[in-house]
Amino acid sequence: MRPTVVVAIASSIVALALAGCAQITTAPSPAAVAAPSVAAAPAVASTAPPAPASTPSPAPKTVSKAPALPEIAAASPPVKAVAPPTLDLASLETRLRETSAIGVFTKLSLKNQVTDLLDQFKTFHHGGAPALTTLRQEYDLLLLKVLSLLQDNDASLASAISASRESIWGILVDPVKFAKLG
Repeated sequence: MRPTVVVAIASSIVALALAGCAQITTAPSPAAVAAPSVAAAPAVASTAPPAPASTPSPAPKTVSKAPALPEIAAASPPVKAVAPPTLDLASLETRLRETSAIGVFTKLSLKNQVTDLLDQFKTFHHGGAPALTTLRQEYDLLLLKVLSLLQDNDASLASAISASRESIWGILVDPVKFAKLG
């Protein structure tokens, strides 16, 4: 067959399929199921009458099942990441003093901020003015500052502080535990 005849026949079949007079279905290949592709039909004038504009024809529906994925036999249980142990305040203070990730003047500034925060907690536990939500915000900001200073040069201390965040907060909020801090 000549190429022009093949194109004319193909365009006639496409026009009939679009008009709803014929249905074209092909069995999909495994590659087509995984990644379907759309091929454009050449725009050639056909001798078939055009479909009426007022009644849209439904598109032919073909449903194919994708091949079932093989099951993995005896899947291993998920491995849980071991969290670093939580720090008590004495070891936290010692590790912060010994780290080289924070400069001397920054350590002095942090010590002053910690002292101010502890004074606010003393006032809170004696029925004073700062609300617990305000104290939590200041505590979180101070810890974020410390974590940002440590994250690049002392990641182990930063992760230990991050893991100890809630236990330290529990000590600060509990009046009995807070009184034992001295």
